[in-house]
Amino acid sequence: MKTRVISLSGFITGVLLLAAAANGESTAFINVNVVPMTSETVIESQTVVVTDGNIVSISGVNDTAVPEDAIIVDGTDRYLMPGLAEMHGHVPGLTSGNLDRVLTLYVANGITTVRGMLGQPSHLVMRSDINKRNLLGPRLITSGPSFNGRSVNSPEQGAQMVEDQVAAGYDFLKIHPGLTREEFDAVADTANRLGIRFAGHVPEDVGVKRALEAGIATIDHFDGYMETLLPVNDDPSGGLAGFFGVFIADQAYLSRIEEIAQATADASVWNVPTESLFEHVTVADWAPEDMARWPEMKYMPREAVAQWEGAKREVLNDANYDSDTARRALEIRQKLIMALKQSGAGLLLGSDSPQIFNVPGFALHRELRYLVDAGLTPFEALQTGTVNPSRFFLSEDLFGSVQEGLEADLILLDANPLTDINNTRRIHGVMVRGTWLSRTDLNRLLEQYER
Repeated sequence: MKTRVISLSGFITGVLLLAAAANGESTAFINVNVVPMTSETVIESQTVVVTDGNIVSISGVNDTAVPEDAIIVDGTDRYLMPGLAEMHGHVPGLTSGNLDRVLTLYVANGITTVRGMLGQPSHLVMRSDINKRNLLGPRLITSGPSFNGRSVNSPEQGAQMVEDQVAAGYDFLKIHPGLTREEFDAVADTANRLGIRFAGHVPEDVGVKRALEAGIATIDHFDGYMETLLPVNDDPSGGLAGFFGVFIADQAYLSRIEEIAQATADASVWNVPTESLFEHVTVADWAPEDMARWPEMKYMPREAVAQWEGAKREVLNDANYDSDTARRALEIRQKLIMALKQSGAGLLLGSDSPQIFNVPGFALHRELRYLVDAGLTPFEALQTGTVNPSRFFLSEDLFGSVQEGLEADLILLDANPLTDINNTRRIHGVMVRGTWLSRTDLNRLLEQYER
């Protein structure tokens, strides 16, 4: 079996010996339990062969011919599932000193696809390098620079910005707060005409109902939903709603949740709840100084963690903050998750990392836990990060499940994630489009950033 030295510029300092995924070389997972995610099932005692970055065969352990030069991975008592998608991530630029760290933390946690929610021109180059396997990292689906109250100063300029980003080749448009209703409408109309999706926040002047009508692709953080639950004639403006409505939850009508969930489903709009972000910022039971000692914080710079502590204290010390109201806000969001699921609206996995106490990769496993806490089954939670993203991107023939013909983005776990969602953290190894990284390899990657 050959190996090659891959210089992972912008990912790993120095070089790392990795098994090659190119030139027809193969990896075989022997006697593994397959969690295909196409249905809630485990297919036991399988051999999965990956060649040239694609899954070429899945069959019984005694029925599979394994290529002679294949890397052999013992799958006995282990579980092979699709890689996870971070549907609200922030990826630094190619020249950023933090790019190595962020890509490493994603890959080490089995994140094999990232929807970059704050794009820049260098991401177009990065996307190409990753696709060509010149750079090891998650598949990157990137927005352009965001549409917000500072970047857009008129409807005409917003429309032109859409045309420019389409011409540049970005995958979608990112909406941030601050757009006027007229500017948002111009952006939405131009995007719909040119066939590019727009996603993200719901500007205050727009509101969720108008965003649904305009065809927004995803609403992230449940931005604007709390305001839709207020009494009909209430005016939520003035900046008093707080962090995604945490200050106004005591005024929300629970009886309106099903109505807005059904409207979301009828509009075919997806949601990325980012529960980990909301809970980490607003839950008073978690003191900032205690969160700063969470195990994954050792992989982030001290100054970043200190900033996160300060940001949370600022929320908790706000004169409008009330712990009981914050707890009610969390309960409302959990009810909204279940109402969206029951209405048929799509849910996608995302954490908004790196962000307040959300370490890239690690935060997504916390997000899965919080989705189960809200009422989803482990299978339903896992769907939000596997088959659902592939459906959202119309890429079910590319990734999102363990099937023959798909790209080999895989996680090998030491326990069944369908029986306990916490088992997604028990990673034995990760495969990124055919490149196998054992637990030893992953530890070596992480050690670079451990304080």
